[in-house]
Amino acid sequence: MEKTVKIDPKNSFYGTGRRKESIARVWIFPGEGKVKVRSTSGKEWDARDYFERDILMAKINHPFVVTETLGKFDVYATVKGSGKPAQAEAVMYGIAKALEAYNPSLRPALKAAGLMTRDARVKERKKYNQMGARAKYRWSKR
Repeated sequence: MEKTVKIDPKNSFYGTGRRKESIARVWIFPGEGKVKVRSTSGKEWDARDYFERDILMAKINHPFVVTETLGKFDVYATVKGSGKPAQAEAVMYGIAKALEAYNPSLRPALKAAGLMTRDARVKERKKYNQMGARAKYRWSKR
């Protein structure tokens, strides 16, 4: 499927966001605040249709609210992995990095809001001889 958005390196800014298993590649460019998301299926969505929940849209717009640039940039993001809440947070981190690339003087505001630090929490691996990461098999004396 063809991209409907033309990304020009001269007027766009890139940032990569990660959260849990999800990865978002994000480009921002001057516009009126539209957010397009491309999923692994290759289909392009409007972000409100893809993420569906208002809280996830609020997370995506959080970097713009912090830097007072809401409605000044269009966003194009490709997402893969994990679930939609983690993908929304990955897009949020990607937008923050792209805003920093656009204007490095926005970094203190983004850092104060906690958007320049990746949330490193990931699922703990299952261990051998156990039911899960922490849960053990029941012990029987006889």
